[in-house]
Amino acid sequence: MVQNSGTRRPAAGRLLWAGAGLVVALSACWTAPLRAQALPPEAAATAPEAEARFTVQEFDWFDAGRGRLVPVRLYLPLAAPGAQAHPLVVFSHGIGGSRRGYSYLGRHWASQGYASLHLQHVGSDRAVWMGNPLALPGRLQAAAQDGEATARVRDLSFALDQLLAGPLAVRIDAERIVAAGHSYGANTTLLAAGAEVERDGHPLNLRDARIKAAIVISAPPFYGETSPQKVLAGIRVPSLHITATEDVIRVPGYYSPATDRVAVFEAMGGPAKTLAVFEGGSHSIFTDRAGTGGALLNPQVKAATQALSTAFLGSVFGGDSSTLRQMGQRFSALLARFSPP
Repeated sequence: MVQNSGTRRPAAGRLLWAGAGLVVALSACWTAPLRAQALPPEAAATAPEAEARFTVQEFDWFDAGRGRLVPVRLYLPLAAPGAQAHPLVVFSHGIGGSRRGYSYLGRHWASQGYASLHLQHVGSDRAVWMGNPLALPGRLQAAAQDGEATARVRDLSFALDQLLAGPLAVRIDAERIVAAGHSYGANTTLLAAGAEVERDGHPLNLRDARIKAAIVISAPPFYGETSPQKVLAGIRVPSLHITATEDVIRVPGYYSPATDRVAVFEAMGGPAKTLAVFEGGSHSIFTDRAGTGGALLNPQVKAATQALSTAFLGSVFGGDSSTLRQMGQRFSALLARFSPP
């Protein structure tokens, strides 16, 4: 981790920091979808060509073992006669987000043949922005505690259990699952992929063996850990890391410079890892918000993030990383750094 003068860090022992994304067998029940439509209304103007390619469904799943609601949104490619089951991306939002965020990624992946399951973590979702604004720092602090960080990873595993045991399981390839997330969701992704910390002298291992790769966007450091390599070197799946030179995290009580995102990449283990650093941008440019990071840069970065992530998925499941390696040249005007696998 990089310490800058004037940097304020959380107390040692915190599992992770929850980024500012505005935006084990457990019994449970499968609920009927809240809605199913060809494309969410907010997407119609930007991706009408995808309307016939996938559906959007929402479910409110309940983990009875933890007494915790796990709302999800599923972007599911339409089934073609004789088609194989679809690979799956399970996506975790940043602090203050919801299952309806990062829709530009869910829509794009589904249009390319990848199912995308977007989680909502009820202990760190959009509810943190509601209520007395003077109490907001306290709500953010509570959302960043170890208990919630752990619960988020268990949300991910629980949601996979539900999807793969439900009526849509035949549409999903359980051997081709990728975890992805932005900010706090990037930490959730890393923990599910095999990041390991110690608590009370014992390793806390939350790895879900079904995760075959990780897409890590704007990952904060693991605060309170003296060695990022010790936490991350044990990860053994391919990973794609996306950030920007102005990807700075600032919320009450927390500050993390953009160099922290690169430090996470450099500490990672795994057979193949890729880093893309956009020039400029911001921490929230990777959310659905249209105005952050610059009016001209924002849509370009989003389009490049779609292309990079899809090329990465193709390299993981197709065995050919040539398209991914070409991304550096394709987006050279936007990238400050590109480190291919």
